[in-house]
Amino acid sequence: MNIKNPIYILTALLWCMAAPCTLPSCTPSPHDERAISAHPPIYPDYIDVTVPCNIAPLNFMLLDSCRANHTVHSGPTVRAIYTVAEARGFSIKSHRKGNEAIFDLKDWKRLMDHAQGATVTVTVSALTETGWIKYRPFNINVSKDKIDPYLTYRLIEPDYEVFSRLSIMERNIEDFSERVLCDYNNAGNRCMNCHTHSPSDGELSFLYVRGEGGGMVLNDHGKLRLLDFKTSDMVSGPVYAQFDPSGRYLTFSTNVIIPAFHSRPGKRLEVFDTKSDVYVYDIRNDKVLRSPLLADSTRLETFPTFGADGKSIYYCVAGMPARPTAVDSVSYSLCRIGFDPAKGTFASTVDTVVAGIRRKLSVSHPRVSPDGKHLLYTAAAYGTFPIWHRESDLQMIDLTNGKIDTLDIVNSPMSDTYHSWSSSGRWFVFASKRDDGLYGKPYFAHVSADGKVSKPFLLPQKSPSFYDDNLKSFNVPDLGKRPVSFSPADVATALHK
Repeated sequence: MNIKNPIYILTALLWCMAAPCTLPSCTPSPHDERAISAHPPIYPDYIDVTVPCNIAPLNFMLLDSCRANHTVHSGPTVRAIYTVAEARGFSIKSHRKGNEAIFDLKDWKRLMDHAQGATVTVTVSALTETGWIKYRPFNINVSKDKIDPYLTYRLIEPDYEVFSRLSIMERNIEDFSERVLCDYNNAGNRCMNCHTHSPSDGELSFLYVRGEGGGMVLNDHGKLRLLDFKTSDMVSGPVYAQFDPSGRYLTFSTNVIIPAFHSRPGKRLEVFDTKSDVYVYDIRNDKVLRSPLLADSTRLETFPTFGADGKSIYYCVAGMPARPTAVDSVSYSLCRIGFDPAKGTFASTVDTVVAGIRRKLSVSHPRVSPDGKHLLYTAAAYGTFPIWHRESDLQMIDLTNGKIDTLDIVNSPMSDTYHSWSSSGRWFVFASKRDDGLYGKPYFAHVSADGKVSKPFLLPQKSPSFYDDNLKSFNVPDLGKRPVSFSPADVATALHK
């Protein structure tokens, strides 16, 4: 091609003007920058977080206004953004897309390899109506501790007493791939509980489909079967359940659950139990194991989970309220009972781990870390359904000394609950409504070897504006070591056998 020919020159200029500005020559680069002392107002907030070395790119957008503690701060109008992320002499640049910083997946993985055990420094420059400004750089700490790469969750509209078009999803958090495990088409538009992994076996999991013809769908290494172990003396089928470490046992609660609208200003919905008991199911022998200490008709037992060695069961228990509507006086305590997995028998005494009334709180959703060092639970002012309680926070017990960490660095003014552990015990995920008080989103936090918990970070998405457009909550996120080996059609087949 004769580049001196005016026709070629004119054609090239017209093409460049018409094409999207993706080439370096078409994209504005920083010059005459004015440095400012503030960190960039970015969403999601990835400033000073600790992330696993196998996380997907932390794409973010620079906001014209910064949301912080539910207040709005005015900022300049952003026309373009230029971002550099550097660690140990290796750097990458973001794709420039308006006010969004989007990193190439391969480049990001190389950066994470360089940054393991170190810090990534991110420098953001923005073109505004007054010229280029350069924000104060911020850090991202990269842990050598990997996180289980598969996250399952239920996508559900944040309604009160109705549901529609539910789906249970699996996301690879090392990239942005996502697939459906089961949705309303496969389950007859019935309510589905979330998918739960075994803490030790990534090929063992279950989900629960409610209603006629439903039940617990057990995934045993890709083979699905419908479990129906409700007996005539149980108040309901299983509601909350967890595997033991060996995968032989399930501990579960049976609950009669009542949802009701609040008459108090500022309160939306209250969900409470009128009856609930705890049992253990022996999967190998198809047998329900019982203890009178876990099925006391004068008390409410719920949210059971096994200890890391399978030799104890933690659960929550409360006394019956003086009247059915006095739910604001119900305080659940965290208790523990011994269990012999070889014999399938229970201890004859119960220990109180956290006395709810004494600490002026109500405990729910206990989860023991797979390494046996810590126990996470949700603390609310009262009751048993913290997702609708703004004051709900996570707390963590050090099981070696009994000390309780109130996790101030993790919690927000909105509901923080529905947590689960990664198999190493170094990460946990939870659902938080901190952005708007309505939609639950998955956040992750790191627990160091000495028990120090880091500032949480939001699940990264390919498009940083994803959460602005998403109109469903990520409900009960659960981590797994490998992808589950069944499809939505397999679930439908299991339900119709």
